[in-house]
Amino acid sequence: MLGVNNKTKREENDFYATDPYAIDKSIRFFEEIGISNNLWEPACGNLHLSCRLKEYGYNVVSSDLIKRNNYCTQLDFFDSVEMLENSEDIITNPPFKFAEDFVTKSMMLLNNGRFALFFLKIQFLETRARAELFKNCGLKYVGVFSDRICCARNGDFDKYSKQDKITGQYRGGTQCYAWFVFQKGYNGEPVLKFI
Repeated sequence: MLGVNNKTKREENDFYATDPYAIDKSIRFFEEIGISNNLWEPACGNLHLSCRLKEYGYNVVSSDLIKRNNYCTQLDFFDSVEMLENSEDIITNPPFKFAEDFVTKSMMLLNNGRFALFFLKIQFLETRARAELFKNCGLKYVGVFSDRICCARNGDFDKYSKQDKITGQYRGGTQCYAWFVFQKGYNGEPVLKFI
């Protein structure tokens, strides 16, 4: 099985890990839009994104509701009252069922002009309610991936994708993903970019 479909029971805590290849593909995009070097990943799972960001020289504070390893802080993002440890921007693949709440909470925590980046299915663009969210929370960029990025239930990439024997990257998936980039205080129309 290369993706998750409607017949598959969703993971209890909506934990679908993102192939770190998503970061490899996004570095130029991050530089173009000007995100901070000091990031907070508040739904870090097993640190797939956090570790890859650190390899590229970013300072990353990692937290999650569920403590899956010893390298992240156990924290309910929605209980947060300030940004963690000098972080300036937020980046994560949030549980899809709480994505709108993550956007809203991020806008409460960020300083004016700072960014929140969410790795989400392109379908997040749909619905009238989200149109209001995009307008009110400053959706500035949508960075659409040209490659299919694998998200694996419980971080089990071997089960949900095929690994390229040469590059070691996981391939497969049935979804188109994008970075939804919100900037606190932004009032313009979103810009579409391709990654």
